[in-house]
Amino acid sequence: MRVDTGGRQGSLMDDLDKSILTILQRDFPLEKHPFDVVGERLGVTGDEVRRRAARMKKEGLIRRIGGVFDREALGWSGTLCAARVPEDRLDDFVSAVNALPGVTHNYRRNHEYNVWFTLLAPSREEIDAILDSIRRQTGVDDIVDMRAVRTFKINATFNL
Repeated sequence: MRVDTGGRQGSLMDDLDKSILTILQRDFPLEKHPFDVVGERLGVTGDEVRRRAARMKKEGLIRRIGGVFDREALGWSGTLCAARVPEDRLDDFVSAVNALPGVTHNYRRNHEYNVWFTLLAPSREEIDAILDSIRRQTGVDDIVDMRAVRTFKINATFNL
């Protein structure tokens, strides 16, 4: 399980927030009610953990809580894409990309290629079809497909 904090630490975090984030990053309970388990460990209710996690997500301290899967072990393909998107099409393009179930990251960049995203799919052919569909749907043809040929895993957690 991964909690993406983006490296940000807000000034409004107290010791309980930091303890919650530490557990969510390093030892997320794979249980039916994980926030209740975290609460038990910290001596608070699961509702308190959920409320605080929701607040930290709203404040941008947490970007994502979710599983991380080994695409290669699943037999899937992955790619990093960079797109040159005109400003007047940016919102539509980002919405179209964000709607795809295989997109794990999507960032605006201060670069000629101003939108970068990762895409996972069951096969290389499906990635090609998805990218063709994005091009047709958005009218953005300049999408560079940088297929993953080697995987590097970095486990970034933050000491809170």
